[in-house]
Amino acid sequence: MKLFIGNLPYIISESDLSLLCSGFGEVVSVKLVRDPFSGQPKGFAFVEMLNRSMGHKVMEGLNGKEYRHRELVCSEAKPQKKRGQNRR
Repeated sequence: MKLFIGNLPYIISESDLSLLCSGFGEVVSVKLVRDPFSGQPKGFAFVEMLNRSMGHKVMEGLNGKEYRHRELVCSEAKPQKKRGQNRR
């Protein structure tokens, strides 16, 4: 199950986020979204958990919880749209 995790502190690393989520189950992958020009984290990431059960545990455990003085947002990730799909 792929999750969206937002309102992350800008100093978090992919390994920090993986460690945070691994308390709820097996983490398959972590993708911290970064600004393409500066390389700085944008404050959100996508985390893939081994299965839906583990994904739901992460959502229950992290959504609305404070982490390093920020209230996290955690939900199921929406399917990625192809580039240019919103343009007319």
